[in-house]
Amino acid sequence: MDFEHSPHTRALREQLTAFMDAHVYPAERIVHEQAAASGHTAVAPVIEELKARAKAEGLWNLFLPDSEHGAGLNNSDYAPLAELMGRSPIGPEVFNCSAPDSGNMEILARYGTVAQQDRWLTPLLEGRIRSCFSMTEPGVASSDATNIEAEIRRDGDHYVVNGRKWWTSGITDPRCELIIFMGKTNAATEDKYRQQSMLLIPRDAPGVRIVRNLQVFGWDDAPHGHSEVVYEDVRVPVENILLGEDRGFEIAQGRLGPGRIHHCMRLVGRAERCLELMCARSKERVAFGKPIANQTVTMERIAQARVLIDQCRLLTLHAAWKMDTVGIKGARKEIAMIKVAAPSMACQVIDWAIQAHGAAGLSQDFILARSYAQARGLRIADGPDEVHRNQIARLELADH
Repeated sequence: MDFEHSPHTRALREQLTAFMDAHVYPAERIVHEQAAASGHTAVAPVIEELKARAKAEGLWNLFLPDSEHGAGLNNSDYAPLAELMGRSPIGPEVFNCSAPDSGNMEILARYGTVAQQDRWLTPLLEGRIRSCFSMTEPGVASSDATNIEAEIRRDGDHYVVNGRKWWTSGITDPRCELIIFMGKTNAATEDKYRQQSMLLIPRDAPGVRIVRNLQVFGWDDAPHGHSEVVYEDVRVPVENILLGEDRGFEIAQGRLGPGRIHHCMRLVGRAERCLELMCARSKERVAFGKPIANQTVTMERIAQARVLIDQCRLLTLHAAWKMDTVGIKGARKEIAMIKVAAPSMACQVIDWAIQAHGAAGLSQDFILARSYAQARGLRIADGPDEVHRNQIARLELADH
């Protein structure tokens, strides 16, 4: 593997770095203030301003590998860019590369019909609308996707949807117009991986009802949010099926591979920035007669943080390279490994940074508390650690 970035990636990194320094970091506090002023019900205007600026500068849809819709970057090219964008909580959205839209755009580009792409993919690519992904259910262990119970039933020229989902992130966003819904169309078949389908549901379809908004360690991420949603006799045309009946699990597997590279590299970027904050804070604060940076325990933590971040970055870049060279299936072990390593690494580094900041690290004055909540959440949201460790072990045993 060659760890040297391509000339195109190096140029984009320089452009992204300059954009983040000039526009994104200074806007973080403005976003917080504008959101608070609206009661966290409206999108901060500065976000849309930054999106327009990023689009004008060509820093747009960088995650898509095809040159028609994106920048023509493979996973290895995009990974270091995801790291830069992930340094800020608002970074990915500014460049139209945030979840769940990025994964939804990928599957629409890969599996959608021309009509589906015209209706949903084009406005998503342009940043005019947003979307959500509705799979996880409160009634079953959704870490095993074959457990889902929501029903998609054919009725003439329509499908009728019934079920209860939660952690449907983004459905409360006022710009959300599309729900990608996973349910069972063929619960009777013995092949548990051919029971599910994915359906495109308009956000305003009758029968879609938000039960409540959910918080992550007290953060509600409004107006984007995470919600529990009930679907009661929701009717959508049969042409809204993605790829075909009983192929939902296949789509889900294709969606998750690149998304894990994105998540993990964004976590590397966030951990890197939190380490920078930790170093700056520990040098300027004096306790017990000397700067915190000169305390041995602080030096140990800074050193270990550097080791952990660099290990995880290299591991994730290696997984990206494997995906580019042997495909998602051939890189299953590496993808599972970074999913275990990256959130745990970020949680540890951010925790040390919080400790160095003292009480300030717990507040909204720094990105640390929110970053910890996001990193800890990903140890579940992107598949529980236990599931990925089991997969790693099975693949390792098969090699012997």
